[in-house]
Amino acid sequence: MKMFHRLERNVERPLALAIGFFDGFHRGHQKIARQTLRMRKPGWRSGVLTFSNHPAAFLRPGTEPPLLCTPEERAALFAAAGFEECFFITFDDRIATLSPQAFLEVLAGALGVRAVVVGSSFRFGHKRAGDVAFMKSYFDSRGVGFAPIENAADGGERISSTRIRGLVATGDLAGADRLMGGTGYEIRGPVELGAGRGHALGFPTANVRPPGKLLPKDGLYSAIARYDGRDRPALVSIGTNPQFGGGERTVEAWVRDFHDTIYGRELALRDLRYLREQKLFGGVDELVAQMHRDLEAVAFPSYG
Repeated sequence: MKMFHRLERNVERPLALAIGFFDGFHRGHQKIARQTLRMRKPGWRSGVLTFSNHPAAFLRPGTEPPLLCTPEERAALFAAAGFEECFFITFDDRIATLSPQAFLEVLAGALGVRAVVVGSSFRFGHKRAGDVAFMKSYFDSRGVGFAPIENAADGGERISSTRIRGLVATGDLAGADRLMGGTGYEIRGPVELGAGRGHALGFPTANVRPPGKLLPKDGLYSAIARYDGRDRPALVSIGTNPQFGGGERTVEAWVRDFHDTIYGRELALRDLRYLREQKLFGGVDELVAQMHRDLEAVAFPSYG
């Protein structure tokens, strides 16, 4: 997938374009992606326009939500969905001050769009003055295909990134995965040197550098760890290690039947399922006994 970081002139072939922030790339976002690819005609390009930073981080610093995906993860999801191009733009004053008319003129002129797909509640332009009715009128007058996509729902409730963030924050990863579709929520990062306590306790762990995104609530989780193209059952501890005095929040994974040294290599954790809270035990022996009981959660893992 080709990456562009400016809305620069690129009209070599007509473009079918999806627009949105797409945090988590959930089932509603996937509807937009599928419609975009359906509207592409032979010889056309398919692309997605999104922002590397959340607009709120620029407009109202400090109010932006913790994200479900890192920018790199979003880009990988776009490529997996079948987009050929990604306009990964920084939301800054140049974007924030564009009038709705000026923004659409950039799409039709510089990017050469011939079809555009957005969510039905999409707003754009300076002070969010533009809406789908304005967009439809503009594109209809220029012969550009346009499709506003209604929200996807689950359990009678709209699927949204905000809703999924709430599920992740409370440890309901099964619910979050259901709404996200595809691979669901993941923690992915390089393995770093840790304190080495796991080896001493007989449970060597891989310390995964926490990614710059929303993590589930503190606790112990069963999970599937993927390394070097292979899946293995795992236990994942997220939190501050209260048994050893607390400290920075860490992500530590014990991977069943795995003994390789993989410092600096990437480990991916998915299908996280909450087992219990992190707590202070009466002593190390009590902690080790609990860890042996925790192993039952990965003795016969379910891949369903």
